[in-house]
Amino acid sequence: MAYSIELADRIRERLAAIPNLKIEEKRMFSGLAFMVNDKMCINVSGENLMCRFNPNLLEEVAEKTGFLPMIMKGKQMAGYCYVEPIGFNRKEDFEFWLNLCLDFNDQAKSSK
Repeated sequence: MAYSIELADRIRERLAAIPNLKIEEKRMFSGLAFMVNDKMCINVSGENLMCRFNPNLLEEVAEKTGFLPMIMKGKQMAGYCYVEPIGFNRKEDFEFWLNLCLDFNDQAKSSK
């Protein structure tokens, strides 16, 4: 599955503006993952965002426009979701999702 180049560029531009981040891009989950400080932070999956966030915020996050749970092997993945374009087209909504992922990045465990 191809991923949105425009959305990837939007993330790339925003992350590049933040000092002291080590950013690496990797193809995974049929899309493009943005690794921040050696941890998966946010991905582009097709036209959607795939976000990694603090699982304790699920109730708040699930109420946001465009939210879709991330289901793998029949189970909802704690701390991960997809967001459809309607949920991040506006600048302030895009910033919400990106900041949500960045805020959790310091706490997130690095996967080997």
